[in-house]
Amino acid sequence: MLRKIEAKVLIVDDLPENLLALRSLIQSEDRTLFQASSADEALSLLLEHEFALAILDVKMPGMNGFELAELMRGTEKTKHIPIIFVSAVGRDMDYAFRGYESGAVDFLHKPLSPFEVRSKVSMFVDLYRHRKALSMQLEVVEAARREQEALLTELRETQAELQKAVKMRDVFMSIASHELRTPLNGLILDVQLRRLRLEQGRMDAFSADKLREMITRDERQIRSLSRLIDDMLDVSRIRTGKLSVRPEPGDLGVLAGNVVESLAAQFTSTGSHVDLQVDGPAPVMMDEFRIEQVLANLLTNALRYGDGKPVSVRVRTEGEKVRAEVRDQGIGISEADQRRVFEQFERVSSADAPQGLGLGLFISEQIVQAHGGRIELSSRLGEGSCFSVVLPRRS
Repeated sequence: MLRKIEAKVLIVDDLPENLLALRSLIQSEDRTLFQASSADEALSLLLEHEFALAILDVKMPGMNGFELAELMRGTEKTKHIPIIFVSAVGRDMDYAFRGYESGAVDFLHKPLSPFEVRSKVSMFVDLYRHRKALSMQLEVVEAARREQEALLTELRETQAELQKAVKMRDVFMSIASHELRTPLNGLILDVQLRRLRLEQGRMDAFSADKLREMITRDERQIRSLSRLIDDMLDVSRIRTGKLSVRPEPGDLGVLAGNVVESLAAQFTSTGSHVDLQVDGPAPVMMDEFRIEQVLANLLTNALRYGDGKPVSVRVRTEGEKVRAEVRDQGIGISEADQRRVFEQFERVSSADAPQGLGLGLFISEQIVQAHGGRIELSSRLGEGSCFSVVLPRRS
Protein backbone atom coordinates (compact mmCIF):
# COMPACT_ATOMS: atom_id res chain seq x y z
CA MET A 1 0.00 0.00 0.00
CA LEU A 2 2.83 2.42 0.89
CA ARG A 3 4.44 1.89 -2.51
CA LYS A 4 1.28 3.08 -4.19
CA ILE A 5 1.59 6.50 -2.55
CA GLU A 6 3.33 8.79 -5.01
CA ALA A 7 6.51 10.42 -3.63
CA LYS A 8 8.05 13.42 -5.42
CA VAL A 9 11.62 14.57 -4.75
CA LEU A 10 12.97 17.97 -5.80
CA ILE A 11 16.70 18.51 -6.47
CA VAL A 12 18.00 22.06 -6.97
CA ASP A 13 21.47 22.89 -8.26
CA ASP A 14 22.74 25.44 -10.75
CA LEU A 15 25.25 22.99 -12.26
CA PRO A 16 23.82 20.40 -14.71
CA GLU A 17 26.51 17.86 -13.84
CA ASN A 18 25.55 18.01 -10.15
CA LEU A 19 21.88 17.53 -11.04
CA LEU A 20 22.81 14.56 -13.21
CA ALA A 21 24.93 13.03 -10.46
CA LEU A 22 22.21 13.39 -7.82
CA ARG A 23 19.57 12.07 -10.18
CA SER A 24 21.60 8.97 -11.00
CA LEU A 25 22.05 8.26 -7.28
CA ILE A 26 18.45 8.61 -6.08
CA GLN A 27 16.26 7.79 -9.06
CA SER A 28 13.96 4.81 -8.46
CA GLU A 29 10.72 3.36 -9.76
CA ASP A 30 8.95 4.19 -6.49
CA ARG A 31 9.55 7.97 -6.67
CA THR A 32 9.31 10.85 -9.16
CA LEU A 33 12.22 13.28 -9.51
CA PHE A 34 11.94 16.97 -10.36
CA GLN A 35 14.95 19.19 -10.91
CA ALA A 36 15.53 22.93 -10.99
CA SER A 37 18.63 24.94 -11.88
CA SER A 38 17.65 28.05 -9.89
CA ALA A 39 15.72 29.10 -6.81
CA ASP A 40 13.05 30.80 -8.95
CA GLU A 41 12.52 27.65 -11.01
CA ALA A 42 12.38 25.62 -7.79
CA LEU A 43 9.73 27.92 -6.29
CA SER A 44 7.51 27.41 -9.33
CA LEU A 45 7.74 23.65 -8.90
CA LEU A 46 7.20 23.85 -5.14
CA LEU A 47 3.97 25.78 -5.60
CA GLU A 48 2.74 23.34 -8.26
CA HIS A 49 3.56 19.98 -6.63
CA GLU A 50 3.61 18.30 -3.24
CA PHE A 51 7.12 17.06 -2.48
CA ALA A 52 8.28 14.43 -0.03
CA LEU A 53 11.78 15.95 0.07
CA ALA A 54 13.79 18.88 -1.30
CA ILE A 55 17.56 18.60 -1.84
CA LEU A 56 19.08 22.07 -2.21
CA ASP A 57 22.56 23.10 -3.21
CA VAL A 58 23.76 25.80 -0.83
CA LYS A 59 25.75 27.93 -3.27
CA MET A 60 23.73 29.13 -6.23
CA PRO A 61 23.79 32.42 -8.11
CA GLY A 62 21.04 34.83 -7.10
CA MET A 63 19.06 33.28 -4.26
CA ASN A 64 21.20 30.70 -2.48
CA GLY A 65 20.01 27.49 -0.82
CA PHE A 66 19.71 29.01 2.66
CA GLU A 67 17.55 31.88 1.36
CA LEU A 68 15.36 29.48 -0.62
CA ALA A 69 14.90 27.32 2.49
CA GLU A 70 13.90 30.36 4.60
CA LEU A 71 11.37 31.31 1.92
CA MET A 72 9.98 27.76 1.92
CA ARG A 73 9.61 27.81 5.71
CA GLY A 74 7.62 31.03 5.47
CA THR A 75 5.12 29.63 2.95
CA GLU A 76 2.18 27.51 4.17
CA LYS A 77 2.28 25.07 1.25
CA THR A 78 6.01 24.32 1.56
CA LYS A 79 6.90 24.88 5.22
CA HIS A 80 6.63 21.18 6.15
CA ILE A 81 8.80 19.81 3.31
CA PRO A 82 12.02 18.25 4.70
CA ILE A 83 15.15 19.98 3.31
CA ILE A 84 18.57 18.42 2.82
CA PHE A 85 21.39 20.81 1.95
CA VAL A 86 24.22 19.75 -0.35
CA SER A 87 27.46 21.56 0.44
CA ALA A 88 31.08 21.41 -0.64
CA VAL A 89 32.11 23.12 2.59
CA GLY A 90 33.50 20.90 5.31
CA ARG A 91 31.61 20.08 8.48
CA ASP A 92 31.93 23.59 9.86
CA MET A 93 29.65 24.05 12.91
CA ASP A 94 28.72 27.68 12.15
CA TYR A 95 27.84 26.68 8.63
CA ALA A 96 25.73 23.80 9.93
CA PHE A 97 23.95 26.04 12.47
CA ARG A 98 22.98 28.46 9.72
CA GLY A 99 21.62 25.57 7.69
CA TYR A 100 19.52 24.22 10.54
CA GLU A 101 18.25 27.73 11.34
CA SER A 102 17.17 28.02 7.70
CA GLY A 103 15.11 24.85 8.08
CA ALA A 104 17.41 21.99 7.14
CA VAL A 105 16.79 18.52 8.50
CA ASP A 106 20.13 17.15 7.29
CA PHE A 107 23.27 17.80 5.22
CA LEU A 108 25.00 15.99 2.38
CA HIS A 109 28.66 16.86 1.95
CA LYS A 110 30.63 16.74 -1.26
CA PRO A 111 32.08 14.50 -2.45
CA LEU A 112 28.82 12.65 -2.09
CA SER A 113 28.68 9.17 -0.62
CA PRO A 114 26.25 7.11 -2.73
CA PHE A 115 25.23 4.97 0.23
CA GLU A 116 24.63 8.02 2.44
CA VAL A 117 22.62 9.80 -0.27
CA ARG A 118 20.43 6.79 -1.02
CA SER A 119 19.89 5.98 2.67
CA LYS A 120 18.85 9.50 3.65
CA VAL A 121 16.58 9.98 0.63
CA SER A 122 14.93 6.59 1.18
CA MET A 123 14.41 7.38 4.86
CA PHE A 124 12.64 10.69 4.15
CA VAL A 125 10.59 9.19 1.30
CA ASP A 126 9.47 6.37 3.61
CA LEU A 127 8.62 8.88 6.35
CA TYR A 128 6.57 10.86 3.85
CA ARG A 129 4.70 7.75 2.73
CA HIS A 130 3.97 6.69 6.31
CA ARG A 131 2.76 10.18 7.12
CA LYS A 132 0.52 10.27 4.04
CA ALA A 133 -0.83 6.80 4.81
CA LEU A 134 -1.60 7.86 8.37
CA SER A 135 -3.26 11.03 7.09
CA MET A 136 -5.37 9.00 4.67
CA GLN A 137 -6.36 6.60 7.45
CA LEU A 138 -7.28 9.51 9.68
CA GLU A 139 -9.38 10.97 6.86
CA VAL A 140 -11.16 7.64 6.47
CA VAL A 141 -11.74 7.49 10.24
CA GLU A 142 -12.93 11.10 10.28
CA ALA A 143 -15.24 10.48 7.31
CA ALA A 144 -16.64 7.40 9.09
CA ARG A 145 -17.09 9.45 12.27
CA ARG A 146 -18.91 12.18 10.38
CA GLU A 147 -21.07 9.58 8.65
CA GLN A 148 -21.88 7.97 12.00
CA GLU A 149 -22.72 11.36 13.48
CA ALA A 150 -24.94 12.14 10.49
CA LEU A 151 -26.68 8.75 10.84
CA LEU A 152 -27.08 9.29 14.57
CA THR A 153 -28.52 12.75 13.98
CA GLU A 154 -30.85 11.31 11.34
CA LEU A 155 -31.92 8.54 13.72
CA ARG A 156 -32.57 11.08 16.47
CA GLU A 157 -34.58 13.26 14.10
CA THR A 158 -36.52 10.21 12.92
CA GLN A 159 -37.14 9.18 16.50
CA ALA A 160 -38.31 12.69 17.35
CA GLU A 161 -40.60 12.69 14.30
CA LEU A 162 -42.00 9.30 15.26
CA GLN A 163 -42.58 10.46 18.83
CA LYS A 164 -44.24 13.60 17.50
CA ALA A 165 -46.37 11.51 15.14
CA VAL A 166 -47.44 9.23 17.98
CA LYS A 167 -48.22 12.23 20.15
CA MET A 168 -50.17 13.87 17.32
CA ARG A 169 -52.07 10.65 16.75
CA ASP A 170 -52.98 10.46 20.42
CA VAL A 171 -53.97 14.13 20.47
CA PHE A 172 -55.98 13.68 17.30
CA MET A 173 -57.81 10.63 18.62
CA SER A 174 -58.61 12.44 21.85
CA ILE A 175 -59.82 15.62 20.15
CA ALA A 176 -61.61 13.86 17.30
CA SER A 177 -63.48 11.51 19.61
CA HIS A 178 -64.60 14.44 21.73
CA GLU A 179 -65.52 16.75 18.85
CA LEU A 180 -67.29 14.07 16.84
CA ARG A 181 -69.21 12.86 19.86
CA THR A 182 -70.73 16.29 20.58
CA PRO A 183 -72.92 16.61 17.44
CA LEU A 184 -73.42 12.85 17.30
CA ASN A 185 -74.73 12.78 20.86
CA GLY A 186 -77.13 15.57 19.97
CA LEU A 187 -78.51 13.57 17.05
CA ILE A 188 -78.77 10.39 19.15
CA LEU A 189 -80.65 12.19 21.94
CA ASP A 190 -83.04 13.79 19.45
CA VAL A 191 -83.77 10.42 17.80
CA GLN A 192 -84.33 8.77 21.18
CA LEU A 193 -86.61 11.58 22.28
CA ARG A 194 -88.70 11.35 19.11
CA ARG A 195 -89.00 7.56 19.42
CA LEU A 196 -90.14 7.96 23.03
CA ARG A 197 -92.79 10.49 22.07
CA LEU A 198 -94.00 8.28 19.23
CA GLU A 199 -94.25 5.33 21.62
CA GLN A 200 -96.18 7.55 24.04
CA GLY A 201 -98.48 8.68 21.25
CA ARG A 202 -97.61 12.31 21.77
CA MET A 203 -98.16 13.42 18.20
CA ASP A 204 -98.42 17.05 19.31
CA ALA A 205 -94.59 16.98 19.55
CA PHE A 206 -94.48 16.73 15.73
CA SER A 207 -96.32 19.88 14.73
CA ALA A 208 -95.06 21.78 11.67
CA ASP A 209 -93.20 24.38 13.78
CA LYS A 210 -91.57 21.72 15.98
CA LEU A 211 -90.62 19.62 12.96
CA ARG A 212 -88.95 22.65 11.38
CA GLU A 213 -87.08 23.24 14.64
CA MET A 214 -86.00 19.58 14.73
CA ILE A 215 -84.83 19.69 11.10
CA THR A 216 -82.87 22.90 11.70
CA ARG A 217 -81.19 21.39 14.74
CA ASP A 218 -80.44 18.15 12.86
CA GLU A 219 -78.98 20.05 9.91
CA ARG A 220 -76.73 22.02 12.25
CA GLN A 221 -75.44 18.82 13.86
CA ILE A 222 -74.96 17.14 10.46
CA ARG A 223 -73.08 20.18 9.12
CA SER A 224 -70.83 20.06 12.16
CA LEU A 225 -70.10 16.36 11.58
CA SER A 226 -69.51 16.94 7.87
CA ARG A 227 -67.11 19.78 8.60
CA LEU A 228 -65.08 17.66 11.01
CA ILE A 229 -64.93 14.76 8.56
CA ASP A 230 -63.97 17.07 5.66
CA ASP A 231 -61.16 18.55 7.76
CA MET A 232 -59.79 15.08 8.53
CA LEU A 233 -59.98 14.11 4.85
CA ASP A 234 -58.19 17.32 3.81
CA VAL A 235 -55.36 16.62 6.26
CA SER A 236 -55.01 13.14 4.78
CA ARG A 237 -54.91 14.61 1.26
CA ILE A 238 -52.27 17.17 2.29
CA ARG A 239 -50.07 14.49 3.86
CA THR A 240 -50.21 12.35 0.71
CA GLY A 241 -49.81 15.31 -1.64
CA LYS A 242 -53.27 14.78 -3.12
CA LEU A 243 -54.94 18.05 -2.12
CA SER A 244 -56.97 18.99 -5.19
CA VAL A 245 -56.60 22.62 -6.37
CA ARG A 246 -57.98 23.67 -9.78
CA PRO A 247 -57.37 27.42 -10.26
CA GLU A 248 -59.59 29.36 -12.66
CA PRO A 249 -59.97 33.10 -13.31
CA GLY A 250 -62.04 34.76 -10.59
CA ASP A 251 -62.47 37.86 -8.43
CA LEU A 252 -61.50 37.60 -4.78
CA GLY A 253 -63.75 40.53 -3.84
CA VAL A 254 -66.83 38.90 -5.35
CA LEU A 255 -66.03 35.62 -3.60
CA ALA A 256 -65.52 37.40 -0.27
CA GLY A 257 -68.95 39.03 -0.68
CA ASN A 258 -70.58 35.66 -1.26
CA VAL A 259 -68.90 34.15 1.83
CA VAL A 260 -69.90 37.11 4.01
CA GLU A 261 -73.49 36.80 2.77
CA SER A 262 -73.60 33.05 3.49
CA LEU A 263 -72.39 33.59 7.07
CA ALA A 264 -74.46 36.68 7.80
CA ALA A 265 -77.14 34.68 9.66
CA GLN A 266 -74.53 33.15 12.00
CA PHE A 267 -73.16 36.59 12.85
CA THR A 268 -76.65 37.95 13.43
CA SER A 269 -77.53 35.05 15.75
CA THR A 270 -74.57 35.93 18.00
CA GLY A 271 -75.38 39.65 18.08
CA SER A 272 -72.36 40.50 15.94
CA HIS A 273 -72.09 41.70 12.39
CA VAL A 274 -69.52 41.77 9.61
CA ASP A 275 -68.55 44.76 7.45
CA LEU A 276 -67.29 44.20 3.90
CA GLN A 277 -65.13 46.64 1.93
CA VAL A 278 -63.97 45.81 -1.59
CA ASP A 279 -61.62 48.39 -3.14
CA GLY A 280 -62.23 47.69 -6.81
CA PRO A 281 -61.64 44.57 -8.93
CA ALA A 282 -59.45 41.86 -7.38
CA PRO A 283 -58.64 39.43 -10.24
CA VAL A 284 -56.90 36.19 -9.26
CA MET A 285 -56.46 32.60 -10.41
CA MET A 286 -58.14 30.45 -7.77
CA ASP A 287 -59.99 27.28 -7.00
CA GLU A 288 -63.15 29.04 -5.87
CA PHE A 289 -64.31 26.16 -3.67
CA ARG A 290 -60.97 26.00 -1.83
CA ILE A 291 -60.50 29.75 -1.34
CA GLU A 292 -64.12 29.99 -0.17
CA GLN A 293 -63.19 27.29 2.37
CA VAL A 294 -60.28 29.47 3.56
CA LEU A 295 -62.31 32.68 3.86
CA ALA A 296 -65.15 30.85 5.60
CA ASN A 297 -62.70 29.39 8.11
CA LEU A 298 -61.16 32.82 8.83
CA LEU A 299 -64.59 34.40 9.26
CA THR A 300 -65.80 31.54 11.47
CA ASN A 301 -62.69 31.96 13.65
CA ALA A 302 -63.31 35.70 13.83
CA LEU A 303 -66.86 35.00 14.97
CA ARG A 304 -65.67 32.34 17.45
CA TYR A 305 -62.89 34.40 19.02
CA GLY A 306 -64.13 37.91 18.23
CA ASP A 307 -65.80 38.45 21.60
CA GLY A 308 -69.10 39.38 19.90
CA LYS A 309 -67.59 42.56 18.42
CA PRO A 310 -67.86 43.61 14.76
CA VAL A 311 -65.69 41.84 12.20
CA SER A 312 -64.39 43.61 9.10
CA VAL A 313 -63.41 42.14 5.73
CA ARG A 314 -61.44 44.19 3.22
CA VAL A 315 -60.27 43.16 -0.25
CA ARG A 316 -57.79 45.26 -2.24
CA THR A 317 -55.01 44.99 -4.81
CA GLU A 318 -51.39 45.77 -3.91
CA GLY A 319 -49.26 45.88 -7.04
CA GLU A 320 -48.90 42.29 -8.24
CA LYS A 321 -50.77 40.92 -5.20
CA VAL A 322 -54.39 40.77 -4.04
CA ARG A 323 -55.08 40.89 -0.31
CA ALA A 324 -58.20 39.82 1.61
CA GLU A 325 -58.11 40.85 5.29
CA VAL A 326 -60.34 39.42 8.02
CA ARG A 327 -60.04 41.54 11.17
CA ASP A 328 -61.70 40.95 14.55
CA GLN A 329 -61.56 42.78 17.88
CA GLY A 330 -61.47 39.73 20.11
CA ILE A 331 -59.06 37.99 22.45
CA GLY A 332 -56.03 38.18 20.14
CA ILE A 333 -53.10 35.77 19.87
CA SER A 334 -49.81 36.10 21.71
CA GLU A 335 -46.64 36.49 19.66
CA ALA A 336 -45.39 33.13 20.91
CA ASP A 337 -48.55 31.37 19.63
CA GLN A 338 -48.83 33.10 16.25
CA ARG A 339 -46.78 30.46 14.38
CA ARG A 340 -48.14 27.60 16.45
CA VAL A 341 -51.78 28.21 15.45
CA PHE A 342 -50.95 27.19 11.87
CA GLU A 343 -49.82 23.73 13.00
CA GLN A 344 -52.02 20.65 13.16
CA PHE A 345 -54.30 20.25 16.21
CA GLU A 346 -53.22 23.63 17.64
CA ARG A 347 -55.94 25.94 18.90
CA VAL A 348 -56.20 29.27 20.64
CA SER A 349 -57.20 28.77 24.26
CA SER A 350 -60.53 30.35 25.09
CA ALA A 351 -62.89 29.36 27.86
CA ASP A 352 -65.91 30.63 25.96
CA ALA A 353 -65.12 29.43 22.46
CA PRO A 354 -65.74 25.93 21.08
CA GLN A 355 -62.45 24.23 20.38
CA GLY A 356 -62.75 22.18 17.19
CA LEU A 357 -60.03 19.92 15.82
CA GLY A 358 -57.45 22.66 15.43
CA LEU A 359 -57.04 21.93 11.71
CA GLY A 360 -58.68 24.94 10.05
CA LEU A 361 -55.67 27.27 9.87
CA PHE A 362 -53.32 24.41 8.96
CA ILE A 363 -55.56 23.41 6.03
CA SER A 364 -56.14 27.04 5.03
CA GLU A 365 -52.42 27.79 4.86
CA GLN A 366 -51.78 24.69 2.75
CA ILE A 367 -54.56 25.69 0.33
CA VAL A 368 -53.26 29.26 -0.04
CA GLN A 369 -49.68 28.06 -0.53
CA ALA A 370 -50.92 25.69 -3.24
CA HIS A 371 -52.18 28.85 -5.02
CA GLY A 372 -48.72 30.44 -4.79
CA GLY A 373 -49.85 32.74 -1.99
CA ARG A 374 -49.50 33.06 1.77
CA ILE A 375 -51.47 33.80 4.91
CA GLU A 376 -50.24 36.63 7.13
CA LEU A 377 -51.18 37.14 10.77
CA SER A 378 -51.02 40.31 12.85
CA SER A 379 -52.33 40.14 16.39
CA ARG A 380 -51.92 41.36 19.97
CA LEU A 381 -53.47 39.93 23.08
CA GLY A 382 -56.71 41.69 23.98
CA GLU A 383 -56.70 43.73 20.76
CA GLY A 384 -57.92 41.22 18.20
CA SER A 385 -56.36 39.58 15.15
CA CYS A 386 -56.02 40.26 11.44
CA PHE A 387 -55.58 37.33 9.06
CA SER A 388 -54.66 38.23 5.46
CA VAL A 389 -54.92 35.96 2.44
CA VAL A 390 -52.39 37.21 -0.15
CA LEU A 391 -52.65 35.78 -3.69
CA PRO A 392 -50.89 36.63 -6.97
CA ARG A 393 -52.83 39.18 -9.00
CA ARG A 394 -54.11 37.88 -12.33
CA SER A 395 -52.82 40.02 -15.19
